Amino acid sequence: MPWPQPTLVRQVRCQAKEGMRRGVAFWSATLGVVPTQVPPCDWDFPDPRSAGRDGLVAVGADLAPSTLVHAYRNGMFPWPHGRRDKLPWFSPDPRAILALDKLYVSKSLRQRLRRSGWEATVDAAFAEVIAGCAHPHGEDGTWISPAMRAAYIELHRLGWAHSVEIWDGSRLVGGLYGILVGGVFTGESMFHHSTDASKVAVVELVARMQEAGGAFVDVQLPTAHLESLGAIAIARGLFLELLQECRDDSIELMAERRPVARLAGPQSVGFGHESLP
Repeated sequence: MPWPQPTLVRQVRCQAKEGMRRGVAFWSATLGVVPTQVPPCDWDFPDPRSAGRDGLVAVGADLAPSTLVHAYRNGMFPWPHGRRDKLPWFSPDPRAILALDKLYVSKSLRQRLRRSGWEATVDAAFAEVIAGCAHPHGEDGTWISPAMRAAYIELHRLGWAHSVEIWDGSRLVGGLYGILVGGVFTGESMFHHSTDASKVAVVELVARMQEAGGAFVDVQLPTAHLESLGAIAIARGLFLELLQECRDDSIELMAERRPVARLAGPQSVGFGHESLP
């Protein structure tokens, strides 16, 4: 059930402040990448609040960095699926988010964290992660076209797009990528080559967002996979309000390689755990 609006707004603000306090000790380990400023957007997008029930805001525009940054800062994202000839832009209602202190780690996922021996990095293999996410699945293929891949790789070069990698030794077994706008990380896609590796990437992202002083993770659309990790659906209007509150924050994600086993303990910051015997 969605939380009452005042409660969620207060929680997001307090979460960011608490994360900033904790993050001071980790500052030397951050990426040290300040996003490159982009020119003003060339396109006049409609207000995302005007989108219909399907969340479609507009069709057209391009994938230039200035267009993408403007879209994410205003709660929209491109999603070229179906049989459209032009690029569609969406702002779903409801919108799914992960509050950083409400991540749910099940008993089986906690065991995976403890026993897998995996390690995690940030921005160590962005191109490989987006390639993994773009690999066709079933008859539906993939919405991550070569043009989309090139656009997000360019955003990564400019310091806006980031990836989380999960490693089994030197083998990349899973990961995710998305856009960091202020204190909000909008996840775009994830993949796995080993069971639970994409879920572990989400847990890793939430941990590093907490340490950096982030506000929340935007996961765009509610799915059973994400709801199993604690994602909730909120009204689009509330999401846009929270985004506006946090989109100008300045945070940096921790970059170093870390064992995921550190996240399996009952004292993991901000995580809800299913108890073990």
